[in-house]
Amino acid sequence: MDKRLSVRKKAMRKMAVLLAFALVLAALAACGNGSAGEAAGGTGGEPGPEAEHRTESAARAETAEEENGASGAGERTVYPLTVVDATGTEVTLEAAPERIVSTSPSETEILFALGLGDRIVAVSDYDNYPPEALDKPKIGGTWDPNEEAIIAMEPDLVVGGISMSPDIAGRLRALGLVLYKAHPATLEEALETILTFGVLTDAQEEARRLVAGMRDDIRRVTEAAARIPEEEKAKVYFEIAPGWTVGKGEYLDELIRLAGGINVAGDAEGWTMINEEHIIAQDPDVILHVAGLVDHESGKTLEELIRSRPGWEKVKAVRENRLVGLDEDVVSRTGPRITEALLLIAEAIYPGMVRP
Repeated sequence: MDKRLSVRKKAMRKMAVLLAFALVLAALAACGNGSAGEAAGGTGGEPGPEAEHRTESAARAETAEEENGASGAGERTVYPLTVVDATGTEVTLEAAPERIVSTSPSETEILFALGLGDRIVAVSDYDNYPPEALDKPKIGGTWDPNEEAIIAMEPDLVVGGISMSPDIAGRLRALGLVLYKAHPATLEEALETILTFGVLTDAQEEARRLVAGMRDDIRRVTEAAARIPEEEKAKVYFEIAPGWTVGKGEYLDELIRLAGGINVAGDAEGWTMINEEHIIAQDPDVILHVAGLVDHESGKTLEELIRSRPGWEKVKAVRENRLVGLDEDVVSRTGPRITEALLLIAEAIYPGMVRP
């Protein structure tokens, strides 16, 4: 078990931007035991407290949007405003935030997409999109941001993903900082998060416009996928890190299904370690993987690692050279580019199915 934990920590440092994967690691670090899930084909771990509050959080966010006139164009947020974040914590803003610290790439992308770049005073070390984020002061990692650096920025709002250490989150709140943590696990929750950020920052119109464009991307893909006969749907395997894939209950599984694919690990729960025999037996038509990722132990790229596994040369996707690398940042962030990830996945599974 100690060896597995070590491997997971290495993967976390390499793929810190895989926020949902980081959640698994954060839960392990917090609990000191347990696993991310059984091998593909088995059952995943128990949901954490964050998952228990997702429905409540979404409902409270919807209530806040309704109270602030989110159904009409040009409406302004009414402060003081109280919402519930992904941890079930009530977050109150007395006025529109003017100094925002973001500790997570997904949330940073949302803020910039809402036109709030001038209000962002610091971001995490991993924030690289849009390019303007590179010019912002850095406050450390997504799991363990530098508390002193955050406090020095005198923010009136700190936002981050669920990957932030609960201990650090607690200390920041104890110091009186307003902290909102997001954890969208589905495509719809990602859209809801953007709308909630619009309410939090008094950028409701911008948020609604952004979400409308994203829904158009979803419509294009789902309409095209609906034309694929059930018996012709492609079987898809997605490796997100060496030895790790994704099952049901997470957004990447949802994106595969929306694109008309069948996730061969879809009988597992959440982020899960793979069962190689199960994957070989499923004989996927397409293998998706994170492009450019290098395995720490073997020194091989993820694609090389997949191709070199004993028995995998028999898999249809390998035989027919249907291995497709996808941009890590795009597929790992549940922000404004999540529908771009959907389009990439659809194109990888069915080239030319969704035209620009």
